[in-house]
Amino acid sequence: MSLEKITFKKNDSSRRRYEDACGTAHAMDLVGERWALLVMRELMLGPKRFSDLRADLPGISANVLTQRLEGLEASGILVRRQLPPPAAIQVYELTEWGYQSRPIMGALGRWATRSPGHDPTRHFSAVSLMLSFQAMGQPALLAGIAARIGFELGRETFVATIREGAISPARDSLEATDLLFRGEPRAIAAAVYGGVPLAALEAEGALVIAGDRALAERFVQCFPLPPKAPAPPAG
Repeated sequence: MSLEKITFKKNDSSRRRYEDACGTAHAMDLVGERWALLVMRELMLGPKRFSDLRADLPGISANVLTQRLEGLEASGILVRRQLPPPAAIQVYELTEWGYQSRPIMGALGRWATRSPGHDPTRHFSAVSLMLSFQAMGQPALLAGIAARIGFELGRETFVATIREGAISPARDSLEATDLLFRGEPRAIAAAVYGGVPLAALEAEGALVIAGDRALAERFVQCFPLPPKAPAPPAG
């Protein structure tokens, strides 16, 4: 029995592809372009406008963002749609298949934090911070916490629900939360991943905390970074 060569229509003939049957290789065909995974990351907690994506991805040009959005749309990973009135604006949203990459992205991020070159003091977008909690939360440390924790991060609000040792972040209103953090993502990351005391961030005016203070102190201890992988030999 002979195997017939199956030809698929390419979405962009200018892109170089691996021409490899391995699923991992094809994944790189789909999302291996620079910025592609970060565009997907920013859509993991819901749709966004083009202008919001640019604001949350410092360093990306309008031209490159347009190219990545078009490529991901052509691959079936995201769609464009118009919000109904009174908003009546165009947004980008992951498809059901696109959303299925969420645990993969979390695992990839968790793996990469072991790199000696990883620096948790660099830029965090609001979405990347919230997703990091799900990726890095330790079930043993989250166990025993049952709470809704609100985050007011610039123009966006989120609620992280903790139940049975797991944390699930989502865009939500801040009603009926047990605790609220208000500040820039980088300030909250400094407490969670940098060990900066909450009181110090409050004294600087970088962070406002409302609600259960003991829960706040416990929360920031639930996301320890893993030990670093061995550094490559010098020279």
